[in-house]
Parts: sequence; structure tokens; C-alpha cells
Amino acid sequence: EVQLQASGGGLVQAGGSLRLSCAASGFTLDDYIIGWFRQAPGKERERVSFISSGTGSTYYADSVKGRFTISSDNAKNTMYLQMNTLKPEDTAVYYCAAASLGRGWDSLVAGDMDSWGKGTQVTVSS
Repeated sequence: EVQLQASGGGLVQAGGSLRLSCAASGFTLDDYIIGWFRQAPGKERERVSFISSGTGSTYYADSVKGRFTISSDNAKNTMYLQMNTLKPEDTAVYYCAAASLGRGWDSLVAGDMDSWGKGTQVTVSS
């Protein structure tokens, strides 16, 4: 059974940093595209970043480019999202998700992922 467990959220001041983790079980990271979505109150769930750990290919939403870095540790079967220079608008519940390989970045939308983890809250104060 594919399972994803997200952790690492918290409260941070604007300009600060957090690192989110997503531990995977029931599959190996090389076999999937994995990544992060986020959902702020009253807003739709949006794409943040993805990684295809087998190839090292990554995707970032324009809103986080240059500030967030996605990575994976295959030995630990865990994915990370390093978030720097955080802004109040980054406040949201962050979810990790997985999709089968071979899909293009554009196809990775909230309604069409194969597996989801429970969210972790990130709150950035101004």
C-alpha cells in the first residue's frame, strides 16, 4: 500500500525557513513522480513543486522559484522541500502527493494524483 507521511510544518516569521519532509512507504521514490501541493483557506489546492528522483528532473511553480528547493533521499525513501525566504502568502496546508512516471508536469494537478499524504500546516507571520 502506497503511503505518504508529511511533516515539518510550523510557524515562522516572514523571511524565515522551514524544511518539509515526506516519508514514503509501499513504493520506492524512483518509481513515481512525487511532490507538493498547498491549499490556503478559501483557495483551491495548487501545485508547488515536483521531482522525478530517478532522473533528477524538477518542477517549481513560478511563485516559489528561487526560494524553494525539492530533493529526495532514496536511501531514506524521503522527499524534502526546503523553503527559504518565506512570505505570508506561503501560508497554507502543504500536502505531498505521488503520481506514476511518464506524466508531464502539466498533467500533475490536484484532481489527478495517485496518492496523497495528510497535510502539514505552514504559517508565515508578517
